[in-house]
Amino acid sequence: MMQRGSAHYSYGIADDLDDPKYMHYKYWSNPLETKLPNAPDMEIYSLYGVGIPTERAYVYKLSPYAECYIPFQIDTSANDEGNRLQGGVYLANGDETVPVLSSGYMCAKGWRGKTRFNPSGMKTYIREYDHSPPANLLEGRGTQSGAHVDIMGNFALIEDIIRVAAGATGDDLGGDQVYTDIFKWSERINLHL
Repeated sequence: MMQRGSAHYSYGIADDLDDPKYMHYKYWSNPLETKLPNAPDMEIYSLYGVGIPTERAYVYKLSPYAECYIPFQIDTSANDEGNRLQGGVYLANGDETVPVLSSGYMCAKGWRGKTRFNPSGMKTYIREYDHSPPANLLEGRGTQSGAHVDIMGNFALIEDIIRVAAGATGDDLGGDQVYTDIFKWSERINLHL
């Protein structure tokens, strides 16, 4: 299964995006191994929920008694007082499934302006939707939810999508809508752009 995954997906960072090997479809799903098309009038939007603790990293310990060939397991005794680390799991702001940094980095920095990943300098916009859980059971999954799947019923997200589909630009939407420190966090990542 791992070999099959490696044949169809890649998880690296490209040194030379013009290398012909990056024309293979296995690299297309990785924004760090492909560049955006030469389409300066196109706009890119990153729309995602925020405000929910989300798994970001793990603390592992060696487990010689593992039932498989991987001798590590999550160290569930690892905790901190600030609740960033709970039961061996580091939590960060996100949509309950994807951390903000994974959702927003490319639009915040990797594609913002002319970069090697965005050679034509097309505009990028971040639209974050702050999670507000449903008030009662009658509201279902919530019209203001920022949760990973439930966000599809978020009225603000639906309105933004309809407006863009009808011809609105990112500027017409009001530009970036950010509730987190995604721009500050992105600046701390030292990646050749």
